[in-house]
Amino acid sequence: MAKEKIRVGTDGIYDASKLGGGRMVVLGFQHMFAMFGATVTVPLLTGLDISTTLLMAGLGTLLFHLFTKFKVPAFLGSSFAFLGGYATIAPMLKDADGNATVANKELLPYACLGVACAGLLYLVLAAVIRLIGINKVMKLFPPVVTGPIIIAIGLGLAPSAVNNCKTNWWLAIIALVLVIVFNIFGKGMIKIIPILLGIIGSYAVAAIVGNGFGVESFAIDFTAVKEAAWIGFPIEWSSTVFGGVHDSSKAITAVIAIMPIALATMMEHIGDISAIGATCGKNYINDPGLHRSLAGDGLATILASLFGGPANTTYGENTGVLALSKVYDPRVVRIAAYFAILFSFCPKFAAVIESIPMSIVGGISFVLYGMISAIGVRNVVEAKVDFSKARNTIIAAVILVCALGLGSGVSFTIGKFDITLSALAIAAIAGIVLNAVFPGKDFDFAKSTEKAEEVKAEK
Repeated sequence: MAKEKIRVGTDGIYDASKLGGGRMVVLGFQHMFAMFGATVTVPLLTGLDISTTLLMAGLGTLLFHLFTKFKVPAFLGSSFAFLGGYATIAPMLKDADGNATVANKELLPYACLGVACAGLLYLVLAAVIRLIGINKVMKLFPPVVTGPIIIAIGLGLAPSAVNNCKTNWWLAIIALVLVIVFNIFGKGMIKIIPILLGIIGSYAVAAIVGNGFGVESFAIDFTAVKEAAWIGFPIEWSSTVFGGVHDSSKAITAVIAIMPIALATMMEHIGDISAIGATCGKNYINDPGLHRSLAGDGLATILASLFGGPANTTYGENTGVLALSKVYDPRVVRIAAYFAILFSFCPKFAAVIESIPMSIVGGISFVLYGMISAIGVRNVVEAKVDFSKARNTIIAAVILVCALGLGSGVSFTIGKFDITLSALAIAAIAGIVLNAVFPGKDFDFAKSTEKAEEVKAEK
């Protein structure tokens, strides 16, 4: 009887077992596909190994869920925030044609050591929050700050979606239309797996039109798929911190250069957790607690970096999937993590995913990134932020302009080290400072939490 009462795709589903085990597996597969495009982009840009990245994304997600009492439906994938750090410590080497495409295998372990140490700062902040209490910390992050940051996260990703679409607008539109049609007009299970169906459908179109009918712009290169092995071990010892770090001077330089980036990513973490909470209608900052999510994220980053993977972070793509499917059960995300771990041992599968045209990824991202910004708008509306007050308008305005206008962020030099803060980090810092300085603060985290619980109980 319980299954019949569920309006799939309309009601929020917190217990996916009501849908059945088979459907949970498919939903988990969808989450893995959603994160794949962005997650493998980081190793492609840095020279890190894709299989290692997949393995650490899966293990990092499971570790995060353990620390958050298995309550937060977040997937942890490769963080883009540390790209500048990798480029500084282990820049890509030039190939025979003069293009920077060759991994700097010698110096990558040092960059990974720096990222691992940056992860330690997460644990420090988590400990501080645990000691002084979440209420005091969250005074710095009222909805007038977190709402615009969430909006900026989505809008900041928008150019990436458009640039991917530009590679083949027709294919991107096909992917986008399929997602919309399945989600709006689909029934039952179809309604909650539009991302997976959109990818499979548009990929099939590309293969048929491009490889079957010879339309070059649609063609998919299957060479790497044919050449890839079925089974392979995802970790190479010489690429790990344990096997590749031998020079203490280089190690210290990497740590000093990369650790400050964590100040930015911790701000982004708070925005991401707020976005996930707003999507699911739950206050994850309060329960299981921001200190737990920070610790989980930090430890996942440390684990991944020590074994040659990129830093981990909560993924906006998967938040978009949550918003679209309305299935909020963390077990579904853990299934995606199991898939990531499983396929990290299968280079051929990784090659298949890499063969997906970027235009398809762009078409899918059109929906996912837009959903994130829409969640930010909802966060501000539900918190009843009063924009008739000049302080609130100015704070939101500064956050949005900093996040969207500063592009690649701001770089500066301390001694002989070059440090870059992302635009989103600067926006978050600006919002926090302005909110602390301006008079007229009217947000009480404890009271807002009590009110949310009362509304939830009434429903």
